[in-house]
Parts: sequence; structure tokens; C-alpha cells
Amino acid sequence: MDHEEFAARTQAIRARLYRTAYLYLGCEADALEAVDEAVYQALRGLKKLRQPAFFETWLMRILLNQCHRELRRRRRLAGEESLLESAGPDAYDGLPLREAIRRLPEELRQVVILRFFTGCTQAETADALGIPQGTVATRQRRALALLRLELGEEETP
Repeated sequence: MDHEEFAARTQAIRARLYRTAYLYLGCEADALEAVDEAVYQALRGLKKLRQPAFFETWLMRILLNQCHRELRRRRRLAGEESLLESAGPDAYDGLPLREAIRRLPEELRQVVILRFFTGCTQAETADALGIPQGTVATRQRRALALLRLELGEEETP
């Protein structure tokens, strides 16, 4: 893959990358920075991409790693409590679903964000997280059950 193809394919999924980073980090500036850093790291490591068909999954994985680094940095600097408070004054942040998703355990939150907010398939989610598809399905079911309990909805059989 050459630099022109890299730029074109990156531009095609840039909105999806931003949406994913924003859902992880909760701050527009941090999300933009994470996307930029992920694209930069992908460009530097372009020779490591073995199969160009998996470009989107590869780049999404780089972005997720960058988001995790940013979250770890935040925890080191401000502690766990201030992480939720520093998300910014966005009206979307106050929605019950948004808060319920933030309270999910990390491995469940990852699956929910990738599956329902960025539009990844189960296979793409499994590839991005480096886990089997069955694990994605199990985590998705557990996350949805916890969200139903959190939001007070009755579980239907």
C-alpha cells in the first residue's frame, strides 16, 4: 500500500475513527488528538501491515490502543473520580444511556462502543479487540443485560 492509498482509505473512515475515540474519551479535543496520533502511528508502521484487506481493523486497533494510553494517563494525573467529571459540558454526556455505558466494566464497554456506536460487525469487533467472536457475543449479551438493569427496563425473553 502506498501513501496515496493510505490517505484515501484513512480519509474514508476518519469519521468512524473520531466517533470511536470520542465515545472512549468523552472529550472532543482528546478524541481529535487520539485520531491524529493513531493515523500518524499507522503511517509510520505501514510496512507492518501484512494484509491490506484488514486495514480498517488494523487502524481501529491502533486507535483503541491510543485511547487506552490516554485513559491511563488521565488516571495517573487526576485519579479515577475526576475522569468522569472531566468529560466536558456536552449535552449528550448527561443522557442516562451515556452514563450507564460509562459505568460498564471496560471489556463490556469496548464491545458496546464498537458494535453499536461505530457500526462494527462482530467479526470486526473481535479483530479490533483481539478476542474470539464468541467472546464478543457473550460480552455483548452481558453488557445489554447490565444496561437493561441500569436503565430499569424489563428483560424480555
